[in-house]
Amino acid sequence: MDRRFLDSLPALPPVDRLRDTVEAIGRFAERAGLDAGDRLPTERALAEALRVGRSTIREAIRQMQALGLVETRKGSGSYLRRPLTASSRHLPLTINAGSLREALLQTLDVRRGLEAEAGALAAERAGRAEIARIEEKLGLMERVHLEKGTAGREDLAFHLSIYDASGNPLFGQLLEQMREAFESFFAKPFDRPDFARRSFPFHRELFDAIARGDAAGAREKTLAILRIVEEDIKDMSQS
Repeated sequence: MDRRFLDSLPALPPVDRLRDTVEAIGRFAERAGLDAGDRLPTERALAEALRVGRSTIREAIRQMQALGLVETRKGSGSYLRRPLTASSRHLPLTINAGSLREALLQTLDVRRGLEAEAGALAAERAGRAEIARIEEKLGLMERVHLEKGTAGREDLAFHLSIYDASGNPLFGQLLEQMREAFESFFAKPFDRPDFARRSFPFHRELFDAIARGDAAGAREKTLAILRIVEEDIKDMSQS
């Protein structure tokens, strides 16, 4: 780690110290050229550079974790989950619902609009490299699904590749954050390995629509997948 970038950070005034600390860490990450997966300096190094207490740094890191910006690995340190800049604006997502079923159905209402539009934009904007990447993720998802009967992680990677191909990074960030809010659920939904299994064939059809530049078809196949997800949430949450 190049110490020059840390040494150039100005001391922070006492007002809005936590907010300013998060922005300063973003400024450092930008100047140092840190990317997703890169390690941040230690709490001690950041505290010394910004002339704030380590508790302030710790709280800033916790806030960044809650926003999905940073991942802390025990005994290793804190790592960026996505690139940061001082001008980045972080939007927290809070889901308040009386039950898991209700919360999932609420987010599904939002996901319909976002995911259908992301798929349509991917069909309109994706180039050869993006199409190849989506197909690669689909192939992996299909292999794992056929082998194990489920492929939650690979399914997410497939959809994230579509959001990336939309050309708008907000799709991926918003939808991934929604999914992360239910991380334990998506590991094994309702303890049912067959959750949304009926949607499996539609993923290939969704890719085909995107590959041929069919925006309307991509919307249709995305909504078909989400209809099955909704049906299974309603059915399996009552069993």
